[in-house]
Amino acid sequence: MKMRNVALFGSLLLLVSGCATTGTMPEQTEAPVTKIQQTKAQKDAEMPIAKRYKRKIAIVRFTNETNYGKALMTDNDFDRLGKQASDMLSSRLVKSGNFLVFERTDVKKIQQEQSISGGGLVGVDTAIIGSVTEFGRSISGKSGFLSSTKMQLAKAKVEIRLVDIKTGQAYFSATGAGEASTESGEIAGYGSRAEYDATLNDRAIAAAITDVIDKLVSTLDEKIWRTDILEFRDKQVFISGGKRQGIKVGDTLRVMATGQKVKSKQSGLEISLPAKQIATIRVISLFGESENEEGSVCEIVNGTIESASIDKYHVEEVKI
Repeated sequence: MKMRNVALFGSLLLLVSGCATTGTMPEQTEAPVTKIQQTKAQKDAEMPIAKRYKRKIAIVRFTNETNYGKALMTDNDFDRLGKQASDMLSSRLVKSGNFLVFERTDVKKIQQEQSISGGGLVGVDTAIIGSVTEFGRSISGKSGFLSSTKMQLAKAKVEIRLVDIKTGQAYFSATGAGEASTESGEIAGYGSRAEYDATLNDRAIAAAITDVIDKLVSTLDEKIWRTDILEFRDKQVFISGGKRQGIKVGDTLRVMATGQKVKSKQSGLEISLPAKQIATIRVISLFGESENEEGSVCEIVNGTIESASIDKYHVEEVKI
């Protein structure tokens, strides 16, 4: 009986081995790109690329409206707190890479900015007006039999408004607040003894600017990018703005006829009716060596442009 079982088991082994096929193991090869690159490429394919052109903006005024430091100021003193806030804001806007920021420290009023056209200064789309509305320092601490602590605190608040140059109206406002502190202490005469820390002023202002910058950038990005037509000649359209604003050869833009202005009986103000698209143009070349003189040459894809009415037209980006 045992011999019969052994023989049966051996027959099964022979049957299984006869059915099995032998082959070489598949060779493992590495992908031509890493998994991180594959994931990024997949996301890029799924998400449409949004074209972003740089807006032209200028900080026309940023002042210190608090009483801090004014007691020591004379008529010739410089508004250091306001200038510091203005420089920090300008630096952050430039670093964002989304804007062309122009200096307008000599322009006092929006009316002066509206009169800029074709001279040594470039007309901008939006003016920024800001001020330091709150600033102060405080010192607090605790004292014990053998120990003491001391805390210095600086707080700042800034207010910012965005003004549309074409209408002269403020269309956005935001507030930013920030603070900075330092603490020292000693026990039985040992430890740190903090002197007046002047860097707290800088850090508090920087924190307030950081608090407001995201709101400012997102609002500016939501506005439709637009520019003006310089000339229409030989079926070619010359527009302001070029490489430094992100325009590239092959970009498609649309030409809009500015809506008629009517006076509102409710508010008494002039209101522009919606603009109407009259043509589509494509960028074929760029010109200019600086942001003061750069532009683009375009061809008409469809529609009609009347050379006598180019002052009533403007060019807009095509939102994806």
